[in-house]
Amino acid sequence: MAKLVILNQGMTGRTFDLVVERTTVGRVEDNTFQIADASVSSHHAEILLRGTDIVIRDLNSTNGTFLNNDPVTEIILKPGQTLRFGQVELKIDDGKPVGTPASAPGSAPAPVKKAVDSTMIIPRGVSLNELEHGGSRPTGFDTKTTFSKKKNKANKYFLIGGIIVGLIIVVMIIYLIMQTGGHH
Repeated sequence: MAKLVILNQGMTGRTFDLVVERTTVGRVEDNTFQIADASVSSHHAEILLRGTDIVIRDLNSTNGTFLNNDPVTEIILKPGQTLRFGQVELKIDDGKPVGTPASAPGSAPAPVKKAVDSTMIIPRGVSLNELEHGGSRPTGFDTKTTFSKKKNKANKYFLIGGIIVGLIIVVMIIYLIMQTGGHH
């Protein structure tokens, strides 16, 4: 029985058995195979079983469907190939041992290595590599420069105005007291 095995970290080893004639793949719950990842469209692709063939069909997804890093709209899958929905990579597993005489030596591990090396950068996102290395500073950026505190003139004028108004009020109170005190 053929199955899809997710290769991405955090979802590694999660599998889905391809047993029904039509399997829908996408981010939302109404899909047969739900992959809760932001790079996967809500209804990303469908997988059709046609006899012994496994056919993948992209459903106009935003970030595309790829087979061995090549964009596809509809194609027949073979065991050991690497499939990618957005940034989620999967391997097609037919359930047969990897080291069977029918397979050429070293042919099975190659797609796994390629899957680890290949990462699609979504144009409106940031790559993991950029996050790990923190980006780069523009040339000529002096890290030894000390920054002076910006003077806030509005607060200074407000404080001076408040003191002047306060002094005027105190002077008026003293004047009123002297005026009323002199009439007693």
